[in-house]
Amino acid sequence: MLRDPNLIPLSHQHHNGLAPCVLTNRSLVKDGSPENLHRLANPFAIDEEVLFAALNISLVARPRQDHRRLELLVDTLRQSPFEPPVREFTALLHSHIRIEESGLFEQAQQLLSREALDQPGAEIDRRAVRNSL
Repeated sequence: MLRDPNLIPLSHQHHNGLAPCVLTNRSLVKDGSPENLHRLANPFAIDEEVLFAALNISLVARPRQDHRRLELLVDTLRQSPFEPPVREFTALLHSHIRIEESGLFEQAQQLLSREALDQPGAEIDRRAVRNSL
């Protein structure tokens, strides 16, 4: 049945919520190990355990601070889902991703040798959660 135009925005919202569920379940079907559960539950683990370990600590200080703040905001939202922390979370996550993509990753590519980038790259590839349905 065609969706009534008044319900389409809600259907889109549901799709956006279901996509991570589908991806998580597919990953668990392939690998239900505690390691995979940890990987799925902690999106910052790969950054910190693999990439950050290969870089100078001063380069990763801000991204690490962002991770801790984002984790605190998630805890806050679980207890009190109010607009200000939601807005802070989304703004910080947006900023954090932009900083890593246009700053940290660019610096990593400039500072690390091919070999030094290939080694964590293989681990990142092995552990990364794929976002394709």
